Amino acid sequence: MRVFVTGATGHVGSAVAAAFARAGHETYGLLRSPSKAPALEAAEVVPVAGTMEEPEGWRETAERCSVLVHCAVDASESSWDLHRATLGALREAARERTGRVLLATSGVWVYGDSGDSAVDEASPLDPPTFVAPRPAVDAAVLSWNGGGLRTLVIRPGCVYGGAGSLTAAWFESATRHGAARIVGDGTNRWAMVHRDDLADLYVRAAESGLGGEVVNATDPGRATVLECARAASLAAGAEGRVEYWPVEQAVAASGPFATCLALSQHVDSGKAARLLGWAPRHRGFVDAAPRLFAAFRASRAGA
Repeated sequence: MRVFVTGATGHVGSAVAAAFARAGHETYGLLRSPSKAPALEAAEVVPVAGTMEEPEGWRETAERCSVLVHCAVDASESSWDLHRATLGALREAARERTGRVLLATSGVWVYGDSGDSAVDEASPLDPPTFVAPRPAVDAAVLSWNGGGLRTLVIRPGCVYGGAGSLTAAWFESATRHGAARIVGDGTNRWAMVHRDDLADLYVRAAESGLGGEVVNATDPGRATVLECARAASLAAGAEGRVEYWPVEQAVAASGPFATCLALSQHVDSGKAARLLGWAPRHRGFVDAAPRLFAAFRASRAGA
């Protein structure tokens, strides 16, 4: 298959693009900065220079691909508008052709705080403010399924591995300030997934006949945020020290994003196992923390 991946140099997108290439697919990766092209080429991914803001620059490449994967993330005030527009452009690239697949990246935060009660793809959504627009976007993608286009929404947990994504903040604060900083008291649990396991799920979803479905992607780890942060602190040489940032102060400083970091979630991914044969090989953050810190440190050295 020919595969086009947006955000191909991002934390998730780089793993997804590399996984498709390893699986033998001709893979093209959208990147904003040409300086990052060698990293894609090293993963046997063909770089495509361009931005989400200007889809005409990459539309021709997307039209030649049978699998379209949206992993790009934008942090501007217009992020949701850009997210919708990019998905719309990918849909247009697939129009009038059969045998196309569109995979859209969502996230488990849309389920809200579940505590110790497990939620799955059939559970009601209760998104916090930061991701409030996401359910409508996901629903639009699912509504496009049919007429030669298969659409799927992938909902990853908090992604770890490599440069670290959200977990990088634990390593960064432990390294720079001598304690891993967390929002809240750390008794909450994140639903998490390693980036390589997540990438494997994207490949399985594209290669399957599945369409019109939401699929969660989380590993079986159930450590608390405090246990994860202590492990990160130990790995970074900060002797397990943790700094607690009250939720109210974090929200005042960082906005509604901080509320998501205080969520406690238990998200079931049994559907991915049943329908796609997916089984995450990484079992959780805590035991792997020393190796994950080494990967984080190496990514910073090469930045």
